[in-house]
Amino acid sequence: MEFFAWVSDPNAWIALLTLTVLEIVLGIDNIVFISVLTGRLPRAEQPRARAVGLGLAMIMRILLLLTISWVIGLTAPFFTLVGVEFSGRDLILIGGGIFLLAKATTEIHAALEGGEDGSDAATVSAASFGGVIVQIGLLDIVFSLDSVITAVGMANDIPVMIIAIVIAIGVMLLASGPLSRFVEEHPTVKMLALSFLLLIGMSLVADGFDVHIPKGYIYFAMGFSVFVEVLNLRLRRRARTPVQLRPHLPAQPPGDGEGA
Repeated sequence: MEFFAWVSDPNAWIALLTLTVLEIVLGIDNIVFISVLTGRLPRAEQPRARAVGLGLAMIMRILLLLTISWVIGLTAPFFTLVGVEFSGRDLILIGGGIFLLAKATTEIHAALEGGEDGSDAATVSAASFGGVIVQIGLLDIVFSLDSVITAVGMANDIPVMIIAIVIAIGVMLLASGPLSRFVEEHPTVKMLALSFLLLIGMSLVADGFDVHIPKGYIYFAMGFSVFVEVLNLRLRRRARTPVQLRPHLPAQPPGDGEGA
């Protein structure tokens, strides 16, 4: 019954609510990445890939929580290079950031240039289901590590952290389907999502080199870009609306007025 010992503690409920919201916000980059990757799969396989990807993210975060002493050990300095200390966490963040930069760059190239033979972007070879899941799993390690370290700093009870993660993943699973369809239906939104991945990848690399960019700045930039893109979408939708002309009234003959 130790798992439910936190139920009678009001502070634990506050921590659960705060941590759940934070986990959802921190999961935005994960949803964007999964949406972009699953977009290369056949439409029938995309929901299953999103469910498996987010399921892996949940399992990864819970396992990291249950091995919290090992996770905390990752923040200890591992070696020093040109005056900068690198920990295991830093190396994971740098590796994940470089992977994101490379993946986003190749996706942007495929969208703009198509295949090597000049084929259209839509006809570029689709990714395999297993390949997409492996890529999602690799990035889940990076996103989960950052998420778990944040969770440990905000709550003291492992059950509270696990419940917050499960709720957050459930919300992300519900949102991933509509978000993926929206991204695929609007090419400019997809390009914006890929640009977000470049931004997130660069912030991960910077964080690994001990140059900390506040998350608020990144999410504000992403939110402002989305706001501008929503305005552009509405403007384009209005521009495609056919113009309704007023009915033409015949000119009144001269002298045919009320006083005639």
